[in-house]
Amino acid sequence: MDNKKIIIGSDHAGFELKNAIIDYLKESGYEVEDIGCYNKEAADYPVIAKQLASNITDGRYKRGILICGSGVGMSIAANKIKGIRAVVCSDTTSAKYSRLHNDANVLCLGERIVGEYLAKDICEIWLNTKFEEQRHLKRVLMLED
Repeated sequence: MDNKKIIIGSDHAGFELKNAIIDYLKESGYEVEDIGCYNKEAADYPVIAKQLASNITDGRYKRGILICGSGVGMSIAANKIKGIRAVVCSDTTSAKYSRLHNDANVLCLGERIVGEYLAKDICEIWLNTKFEEQRHLKRVLMLED
């Protein structure tokens, strides 16, 4: 699987930040699949989260990014899907440790919480931090049970 492929989705409250992150990802060499929403009309975040999560659990993508107003709704919805470890990040330290210790496979951001530049920094750290498998695999496997 290509590590430079990522899937991204948002509801209406995350639409602007999603577009900025897509531009950033493409500039960074990523192939990006945008699963919506495609305008600022009301969109149901559980539907977008489920679609993104399904693309990860079926092996099409290794990781994805979801954006809503706070990041919380997307995280709750995505975490309902077995095999998803979604994390809301509003800072770079959480982004780093969600990958190092938890092997988070979905990053959730809140457009109303983080600005565009911080969101880009969070994405960069989250995408480039590798899971410390030897130290933490046992606990991550416990999450699957």
